[in-house]
Amino acid sequence: MIKTNLIDWLKEGNITIPSALLTHYKDMGLNEEELALILHVISFIEKGNEFPTPSELSSRMTYSVSDCSEMLHRLIQKGLIDIKEEYSEMGIRFEKYSLNPLWEKLVDQFLLRKKQAEKIIVQKEEKDVYTCFEQEFGRALSPFECETLAMWLDDDHHDPVIIKAALKEAVISGKLNFRYIDRILFEWKKNGIKTIEQAKSHGRKFRQYQSQQRTKTEATIPQTKPISFYNWLEQ
Repeated sequence: MIKTNLIDWLKEGNITIPSALLTHYKDMGLNEEELALILHVISFIEKGNEFPTPSELSSRMTYSVSDCSEMLHRLIQKGLIDIKEEYSEMGIRFEKYSLNPLWEKLVDQFLLRKKQAEKIIVQKEEKDVYTCFEQEFGRALSPFECETLAMWLDDDHHDPVIIKAALKEAVISGKLNFRYIDRILFEWKKNGIKTIEQAKSHGRKFRQYQSQQRTKTEATIPQTKPISFYNWLEQ
């Protein structure tokens, strides 16, 4: 008997819903009553009943037939549920609920939330860039310097990570000024450098090349004369 009951329970099946529906239903203008009604509509549809009546929905809920009818009407007005007319193979017209509008709005809401989260991250990274520059320069940035930073971010679309890498490169080279950093960013963009790994690799190659050039210069120029080091940023 217990085994039979368990089999019957398994035959009832499960309903599949996106977890995003539970996290974003409020943002879509739904309340808990309407969400519960939608879940029941989904359950009916998955079991083959694509047009459950208010009476059938009411039998599963604590709401009256008129309450369920009113909620369905409200969901249709909100553009979350649609009623489609179709024809069977015998040419008989029938109606069914379509939840496509609900899923489309859910996708829009999910993408909007994701975009907002990404925007917050970008704003935090950009703020961090200003902080890094002020720490390295040991002072507050001038209005012109702030404008230059904004131009790198908004107009030139340099990644904040790349800008900080260029700042670090300037510190290592002992040339901490905005003109030098701007030349680094220009050269990196020209050479297709877009990641921190590429920037580090390019920096190592440059310093290696600079070291080789210095060695050649020291071997060919008398030591009594000052040595002029090659600077790839000022070529």
